[in-house]
Amino acid sequence: MDVQLIFSPTGGTRAVAEALAPADKVVDLCDRNMDFSSVTLTVADTALIAVPSYGGRVPRTAAERLARVRGNGARAVLVCVYGNRAYEDTLAELADLAEAAGFRMVAAVAALAEHSIARTCAAGRPDEADRAELAVFGQRIQEKLAAGNCAAPALPGHRPYKPLGVRSMVPQTSKRCVDCGACAAACPVGAIDAADPRRTDAESCIGCMRCVSLCPAEARTIDPAALAALSQKLAPLCAGRKKNELFL
Repeated sequence: MDVQLIFSPTGGTRAVAEALAPADKVVDLCDRNMDFSSVTLTVADTALIAVPSYGGRVPRTAAERLARVRGNGARAVLVCVYGNRAYEDTLAELADLAEAAGFRMVAAVAALAEHSIARTCAAGRPDEADRAELAVFGQRIQEKLAAGNCAAPALPGHRPYKPLGVRSMVPQTSKRCVDCGACAAACPVGAIDAADPRRTDAESCIGCMRCVSLCPAEARTIDPAALAALSQKLAPLCAGRKKNELFL
């Protein structure tokens, strides 16, 4: 793989991408300071484009940034990562976004990673078995490319896509906050006040949980009652071990 374009706030999507097809160059779609219109590929390139599924859709921030990239006919392997509930229209939407950005989709993968909010869903995934299976997927994709086969596979999903849900899980800041500013610097959308990291703009926050995952003082948390309600709602939907899927 020549390049990875990845939106991975908490690391699960990146872990899947690395197991599937490592690349020397990585474009971080979480980097709010990057000029994505400067990312230009060629028809000879192959890109892996990986995003998490947010309520069965591509995260709007990832969609907006991918739209600025210039694919110029590069081949694309699309990856959506979800937390054991469902990915619904994510791959279909990602395929449309990639095509609009000038990419040619040649393969796609739906894979599992630990849910970024309800951590008991797909806990520990991708695990050793997942990584081994994803490596096999990567080899099969390489074999298809080596054979010169650039046909686009059929993908699950609906058009029009399902309506975007309202992500109301805005992390709170506890008294443990030490004002290090790590959360504000890393927030993909700049929703955290750099001058006062205890303040979060709820309208801008996309609920990605990056601040929660990287806070060294564990001062960023989700309201316990809201988290308990979400976990209870997801429990029957996330029961069992769902399988990674390859679309060739």
